[in-house]
Amino acid sequence: MEGYNFSWEQLGDIDEGRPNLGRMTTVAVYRLMQYTMRAVLEKEYGDERTRALLVQAGRLAGTEFCKNVLDTSLPLNKFIAQLHDALLDLSVGVLKVEKSDPENLNFLVTVSEDLDCSGLPIQGVTVCDYDEGFIEGIFSVYTGKGFDVKEIDCWSTGERTCRFTIKQKAS
Repeated sequence: MEGYNFSWEQLGDIDEGRPNLGRMTTVAVYRLMQYTMRAVLEKEYGDERTRALLVQAGRLAGTEFCKNVLDTSLPLNKFIAQLHDALLDLSVGVLKVEKSDPENLNFLVTVSEDLDCSGLPIQGVTVCDYDEGFIEGIFSVYTGKGFDVKEIDCWSTGERTCRFTIKQKAS
């Protein structure tokens, strides 16, 4: 759809719209949407372009999530604690910081029980492209700087947690 722009308001009033079923659904339903969408995109555009599109969509989601859910006025350690709590409350995953270089804005984080991939069959490749963009969007909004986020370990590569490098882009 040409000219389509996402805004947080497009999520609607879930409480009003789902008075009986509520805000939650199963991971299987989420993954059904994600992986069928991915399959169609890969058929149309190939793997590399699909990965780029999923990162782009994740970046938009992370940007909007940060603006609408998180308090960007908090100091970094409290911001990351708030992000951890928000991801846990929404059953997205369990965020942990393994390494932190706040002066250079470089981090190594894990997301266990990740919504996108925990429990998937081993495929030998990382699949959390959307998560890369999501994390990038959050950190970019919080700091006002650009980031490169790369998944280096994934359940689908045989690891038990997803691991991401978060590095500030060179100016």
